[in-house]
Amino acid sequence: LSTDRTVKVMNILEKNIQDGSKLSTLLNHNNDTEDEERLWRDLIMERVTKSADACLTAINIMTSPNMPKAVYIEDVIERVIQYTKFHLQNTLYPQYDPVYRVDPHGGGLLSSKAKRAKCSTHKQRVIVMLYNKVCDIVSSLSELLEIQLLTDTTILQVSSMGITPFFVENVSELQLCAIKLVTAVSNF
Repeated sequence: LSTDRTVKVMNILEKNIQDGSKLSTLLNHNNDTEDEERLWRDLIMERVTKSADACLTAINIMTSPNMPKAVYIEDVIERVIQYTKFHLQNTLYPQYDPVYRVDPHGGGLLSSKAKRAKCSTHKQRVIVMLYNKVCDIVSSLSELLEIQLLTDTTILQVSSMGITPFFVENVSELQLCAIKLVTAVSNF
């Protein structure tokens, strides 16, 4: 592909990333029926998954060998980081570590040990798939850091994203990817 077409593809990918970057997958509509809530969750997860695929595609393009400088679009990189941070904090951490869950009823102060003891380890297939994609994104961001210089603000966002998984339980694969990311940041 020519550089112009690659840049156009990157801009299209950014719009797809933006589509799912602020969608919360943790719905709890008290007045909705179970079927309505499932349909909403399926629709949102489809958009979130599409955005994750767009993130991976954009990062894979940027980390490919011999890419022209025009392909490293700062807005796309920032959008990938924004998407990843949002879904780590609002989708994956609450699913994998009950300490990060917010009680929708607002009460019940339980200790973190009590919350973890009550937690089931069963995860939806779509959540596991999203988790694996986010791990790939975090790992690919470390490769991108070795290729392209990023702004200080972006590096700050990336470093906070790389350190947070070490305070979350049950995300060992993500922690391994975060080690690569933190190492790449420290070499920056």
